[in-house]
Amino acid sequence: MAGTRVAWIGLGNIGRGMSTNIAQKGPQSSLILYNRTTAKATAHAQTLGGKATVANTLLEAVQGGDLIFICVGDDAALNQIVSTIVEDKSLDLSAKTFIDCSTVHPDTSRATEKTFTSRGAGFVACPVFGAPNMADAGQLLVVPAGKQSDITKARPFFDGVTAKKTIDLSSGTGSDIDVSRALTLKVLGNTFILNTVGVLAETLVAAEASGLGVEPLKEWIDEFSPGPFSKYAGRMVSGDYYQREEPLFAVDLARKDLRHAKDLAQQGGQRMRNVEVTDHFLEGVKEERGEKGDVAAVYGAARKEAGLGFGN
Repeated sequence: MAGTRVAWIGLGNIGRGMSTNIAQKGPQSSLILYNRTTAKATAHAQTLGGKATVANTLLEAVQGGDLIFICVGDDAALNQIVSTIVEDKSLDLSAKTFIDCSTVHPDTSRATEKTFTSRGAGFVACPVFGAPNMADAGQLLVVPAGKQSDITKARPFFDGVTAKKTIDLSSGTGSDIDVSRALTLKVLGNTFILNTVGVLAETLVAAEASGLGVEPLKEWIDEFSPGPFSKYAGRMVSGDYYQREEPLFAVDLARKDLRHAKDLAQQGGQRMRNVEVTDHFLEGVKEERGEKGDVAAVYGAARKEAGLGFGN
């Protein structure tokens, strides 16, 4: 949307990729970056060739934006940002729309919408699916929910900019949709991904323990399931899962998603046993690698339980 001022809050792996694509392909008139660590925002802005500026404070970023994208790691971080914004009564939010791309509990998203709309602001819950490399390539899957009038403002920054496809959970169903639907899909989708990675890890360990070896199984996975799970298998077999310094999908964030999934299931009278198994392996990753543990390291946790070393 030409003339729209955009602010981006949060520069984790996904946030950096999305904000880069907005800087390069978005129709905005200006882009402001904010991160809790200002040096991180400054370094990122320098890679964008003058297409973004840096805000020194959160309120400065919000003041300078019409559309404010938020992409942070967990519910506590989002709640802190929202509280800081709305507690400043001098800040006029009536012409601003917030698009939250964070993965949080559906109840948190619903509460966030209520808080922002009480100050006259628009709100779109817009979690995204995809690994950091997909964010870098502008190939994410975005899942917005909210008022269509708000989604319309954000849509020019989705398909062809940050995303390969939009699943609009508000399309054709009314003007005011429960934003928690987007987060329910995101949490359940992440559960599917994490559980599949856990099964992949156990299967690779079984291939090694049985004498088959991991390479024939890896070759089969490449043919049978090319794409993200083939890449996860590659990271496991190559040893990337324990050698990398920074996680692509951090263990604490993965366990947070599984807690949200278990809570949703319990609300519906269900027990998700696969989630419990995956979380067990992730607990082993946390013990071995700390907060820098990566989701792919469930392979190492499964290896340890089979009497092998964490590293292959």
